[in-house]
Amino acid sequence: MRGDYIAIDWGTTNRRIYVIGGDGSLRHTRRDHCGALRMARSDYPAEIGAIRADYGDLPVIASGMVGSSRGWVDVPYCPAPASIADLAAAAHACGDRVFIVPGISVHDQRGCDVMRGEEVQVFGALISGAVSSGALFCQPGTHSKWIATDDIRICALSTAMTGELFALLKSGSVLAEMLQGAVTNGPAFAEGVARGMGATDLPSALFQARAAALLGARAAQDTASYVSGLLIGSDVGARDLAGRVVTLLADGDLAILYRAAIEIAGGTVEVIDSNAAFTAGIQAIYEAM
Repeated sequence: MRGDYIAIDWGTTNRRIYVIGGDGSLRHTRRDHCGALRMARSDYPAEIGAIRADYGDLPVIASGMVGSSRGWVDVPYCPAPASIADLAAAAHACGDRVFIVPGISVHDQRGCDVMRGEEVQVFGALISGAVSSGALFCQPGTHSKWIATDDIRICALSTAMTGELFALLKSGSVLAEMLQGAVTNGPAFAEGVARGMGATDLPSALFQARAAALLGARAAQDTASYVSGLLIGSDVGARDLAGRVVTLLADGDLAILYRAAIEIAGGTVEVIDSNAAFTAGIQAIYEAM
């Protein structure tokens, strides 16, 4: 058994630091907004030093955007299908006892896709026994991920810019003023989901949301929920979920909204704690290195 270590889930805008015991137990966790976009490559060694000053001179294993072209080191992706052993073998040593987990890539007849960080949570959920081999995972966010697995391997993935599109519409579109309200799981959201599923005219549907508010066909304060439903419905409706179980790696409002949309699509949802999944996954990768 290895000793204590520091694990970092280093995203684009946020970062979560975990101190994990050699037995896999979580000793401490901290979240901040020191994501990869806020840092230059030259900042990382000092940042690792500051983290060790807080938590001890321990080995560090990091995943996520820290290993991207916009992070510390551009670590090559592992091609799918990929296992825990594949990720461990391709981990990149960077400095004094610092290791970066590679992401996973797909390049097939359907196109190209990549992810960094989500794979750790997926493997953690798979090895925990909470889900069966062959599970379909959904991890909502700025870029929502749909991940297919088989025999504790990640076999395929698909990314949708759902959250980013909503943020762009909210900040700089003709809809922006109408999207400042809260997004809630109510009738307007469900209406948007139903309209967005299978829609081949999503750009038109988005403008119609504005027209409906202007003409009084829908309350203006419901526009944010409706448009969120349109985008999430388009995302969820891109695959046939009728009768399928979807493992949702999410919490808070996103978990509520995606659960509702998946159930409207005829799927069944099981929610996995993403923090617990990350610690289990990073422990398995670290032990395999």
